[in-house]
Amino acid sequence: MFERLTEIEAKYNEIEDRMSKQETIADFDLYKKLAKERTELKDIVDLYREWKKKQEEIDKAFELVESDQDDEMRALARDEIAILTQDKEEIEIQLKEKLLNKQARHANSMFLEIRAGTGGEEAALFAHDLLTMYMKYAEKMRWKTELMSASTSDLGGLKEVVLVVEAKDAYNKLKYESGVHRVQRVPVTEAQGRIHTSAVTVAVLPEPEERELHINPEDLRIDVFRSSGPGGQHVNTTDSAVRITHIPTGLVVTCQDEKSQHKNKAKAIRVLRARLQEKMESEQEHEISEERKKQVGTGDRSERIRTYNFPQGRVSDHRIGLTLYKLQEVLNGDLEDIVNPLIAHFQAEALKKE
Repeated sequence: MFERLTEIEAKYNEIEDRMSKQETIADFDLYKKLAKERTELKDIVDLYREWKKKQEEIDKAFELVESDQDDEMRALARDEIAILTQDKEEIEIQLKEKLLNKQARHANSMFLEIRAGTGGEEAALFAHDLLTMYMKYAEKMRWKTELMSASTSDLGGLKEVVLVVEAKDAYNKLKYESGVHRVQRVPVTEAQGRIHTSAVTVAVLPEPEERELHINPEDLRIDVFRSSGPGGQHVNTTDSAVRITHIPTGLVVTCQDEKSQHKNKAKAIRVLRARLQEKMESEQEHEISEERKKQVGTGDRSERIRTYNFPQGRVSDHRIGLTLYKLQEVLNGDLEDIVNPLIAHFQAEALKKE
């Protein structure tokens, strides 16, 4: 962490040096850009310099303890070391928070996409269970949710569903839910009572602001068609469903939940914008072509981040070796004992990289 802080301070000093040069002052756009960069770094640099000052004072106090012959002075120096050490540790906590905050993605809302993977009808039924779990968690967190689109299975499960969660802290809380969720239980369709293993994929995407990502209307092909599935007579007789294809990338979003074609189109555009933003960021990082593929894999049973074992009443997150024997509580939205350890783990990993 402190190597990273040293680099940040060096960059800050370099910016200040460039801003003091006459050629930079003469270039208004460059000066404005550098001033913005300096402002972004100033708080963390000031805090780091305060930490270094405390460390220097601790070192001097230690020298006094070792060199001074006066017992009373040495005792005072030891008391000073204790106070300074506590101050330094508090500053370290603030520095960690600021470094992690630089990595956090700030989004006012996010999309939660759940898709049935391996397992057919049983996977679709579990996808419905996961949607209920996340909606109950959102309710406990007092987050606003809205169903964007859903495709149901014959037995009332979900082949695919997209939920929007509107809350500033939702994405950073739930981003580690992305991946393959595996379920082990006896399906309702199983006559012999055998345990089956199925899989559901989850993707968590922050919703970008409209100003962050402009979509050229000429790049879109918009098709309308009659809605299918539950919804009453109206959805089956009106061309209210909307399918939007982003021609340059081939991304397709379908929405048919609303009776209004206009509302379905607006919802589909929001989802498309989030998927495009995520795709662009993935390509910029030279990872795989779409972050969603990295998040959710293929939906195969073996590619799992978490297992929900019904016979044992167990939930296991394989990334951090966490096992909880409170399956029903988790499915009822009690996710704190999973979400919080995941955040702590990945924050610690991020600080190692810093």
